[in-house]
Amino acid sequence: MTIKEITHNSHKGIVKIYTISNTSGASVTLSSIGAGIVSINVPDKNGVISDVVIGYDKILDYLYDGPCAGKTAGRYANRIAKGQFIIKGIEYSLNKNCGPNSLHGGPEGFQNQNWDSEIKGNKICFTYHSKHNEENFPGNVKAIVEYEWKENNTLTIELTATTDADTVINLTNHSYFNLKGEGNGDIFDHILQLNCNYYLPTDDTLVPIGEYAIVKDTPMDFTKPKRIGKDIHAEFSALKIAKGYDHCWLVDNFENNNLKEVGILYEESSGRVLKISSTQVGVQVYTGNWLNDCPLGKNGHKYYDYCAVAIECQGLPDAPNKPNFPSQLLKPGERYNQIIEYSFNTL
Repeated sequence: MTIKEITHNSHKGIVKIYTISNTSGASVTLSSIGAGIVSINVPDKNGVISDVVIGYDKILDYLYDGPCAGKTAGRYANRIAKGQFIIKGIEYSLNKNCGPNSLHGGPEGFQNQNWDSEIKGNKICFTYHSKHNEENFPGNVKAIVEYEWKENNTLTIELTATTDADTVINLTNHSYFNLKGEGNGDIFDHILQLNCNYYLPTDDTLVPIGEYAIVKDTPMDFTKPKRIGKDIHAEFSALKIAKGYDHCWLVDNFENNNLKEVGILYEESSGRVLKISSTQVGVQVYTGNWLNDCPLGKNGHKYYDYCAVAIECQGLPDAPNKPNFPSQLLKPGERYNQIIEYSFNTL
């Protein structure tokens, strides 16, 4: 295993870029902007290595990009309704950056910060100190994201956080995958299976209404392998609202701190398989429904709607306002600790 480090100067300070390569030549490139994934280079069924996540040639394009490509979203990933929640009788009003709601912690969320970083053995460790009242969240929070790239082409992401005051936290990785290779067509032919029998219906701003709905006999059913494009334009209200999939599913038989297989993504022409595992209760699948106007992609590629899919393992959106959802409250003395694994193989 080898690790290479390069640096860039920016108005956010020195941006560090790390590339971890295993002995087969497969690699992962990471950035201190948003503690994010810049590229994942893995072989297809013929041994040809390609980059399977979207991203940008210009490193500063990762700042404030609409897609949040590859980055660690926080302090609260996904949506908080009307940008408001209450802890111990105190109402907190967040900055709204998604219609009437707060998305991914607001415009200055974790994804748009330049994290401290260091090499720790064969891992890359990113650290961010989020100050009390940053984006109007309570508490000073220390967040750490550790990446480990293994010889079997598995990327393990460990997300941890501590606080000095009651707060809410929900961290995820926001990579978008195209197993044919980034910039190489849409993902309608990708086959997805989710170990999820329930999803969260939403209002017309994509905030969950608070109910769990069974996926059976609906276009939201991925309990068996199904092409992503099969039902994406179906006459189904959830899909019409989002212009495709942008919804959260509940992981079957979820148990705290128990790493479970969430789902599998497969693409036939390349033979690439991505297995996603997580300790988190939910998984947001977003089919890149609004990628048309994002920054110019790697290798001069222009990205467009549905050219990649994000599979975001996370706590449930708007949980701070939904008492029946698993809590995302973090208290002093507690440690938020979640794991996401992306394992690549071929058939």
